[in-house]
Amino acid sequence: MSGQRPDAVVIGGGAVGCASAWELARRGLRVVVVERGTPGGEATWAAAGMLSVMPEGDRPDALYALARASHDRYPGFLRAVREATGAIVELRELGNLRVALSDDAAEALRREVEREWAAGLEAEWLDPAAARELEPSLAGTIRAAALTQRDAHVDNRRLGRALWAAAAAAGVAFRLGVPAARVVFGSGGQVAGVELASGERIDAGAVVVAAGSWSGTLGGLPRPLPVHPVRGQMLAVEAVPPLVRRIVMGSACYLVPASDGRVLVGATVERAGFDRRVTPAGLRNLVSAAIALVPDLAEAPIVETWAGLRPGTPDGFPVLGADPEVAGLVYATGHFRNGILLTPITAEIVADLVTGRPPAVGLEPFSPTRFTEP
Repeated sequence: MSGQRPDAVVIGGGAVGCASAWELARRGLRVVVVERGTPGGEATWAAAGMLSVMPEGDRPDALYALARASHDRYPGFLRAVREATGAIVELRELGNLRVALSDDAAEALRREVEREWAAGLEAEWLDPAAARELEPSLAGTIRAAALTQRDAHVDNRRLGRALWAAAAAAGVAFRLGVPAARVVFGSGGQVAGVELASGERIDAGAVVVAAGSWSGTLGGLPRPLPVHPVRGQMLAVEAVPPLVRRIVMGSACYLVPASDGRVLVGATVERAGFDRRVTPAGLRNLVSAAIALVPDLAEAPIVETWAGLRPGTPDGFPVLGADPEVAGLVYATGHFRNGILLTPITAEIVADLVTGRPPAVGLEPFSPTRFTEP
């Protein structure tokens, strides 16, 4: 694409940004990705890689259609990644066992499962004995559990690298190490491109805001974009032989058995600005919650700790859609704890919006104007 004006600039090179750029390129557009660091190096790298049919959050029902659509697309999405790059990103259908450790938690879990049944989701209610039959290492104090068979896991770090490679192989150009400063507009309410922090301008007829936690710092937007960083601390322990075979979720942490023999333990939810540091208090809370679920984890060596910044919004929903006032401006940010899960459908929606096709999923709950509407 050297010397040619791009059709679209994607701000942000995480999983969502790279996948969106790749899909746009596959539809014949010339695309540039502007990434302040390394593609896939922020929230994508720090995630746990869970793919839940019922997404995480306080109000998952409104996200259900989007999550289900994205979950259903994952097998084909990963096949396309492999065909484009040769990279194998395995879809591990582990299942998800949600565990209640108190009577109150059991009642809350029961209500959650009943909502899922009403939505047509297959979730199985289990008594403590049945849960421990599936996962013998669970604590003897559990009160109830629910099993979702279709929940899966991907190696998010491998996925981030593979999406970068897929986009590059499709002809997407990358501008790395220089943040985008602001969106530039032309006459008649049309987007005109992006100005970088270096002062350079990249002209394009479409701009996609996919900068994760940094989306809210971008200048030139037609209205405030309340996307903020939410720190999530995590740790990994060595667990050979495996202590859990499925994703195990409690009220205070989750456990994910990785393919390399580790168990991932996550994650805190903290408003700490752009501070990625791991803290003793955060790790203590995770360790205590993990041991309450699986007591044998107390003797498992910790092999890695890390923290990432997830893009949060006031209502916990992503900002996904075309700007109604600025032609060519598309938002794909604020995915919070569901970024890896929602990557395939988000990329498809972004490409649909840029190319003028109707999206497959309704976007009203995710409107970029919902925070400023009276």
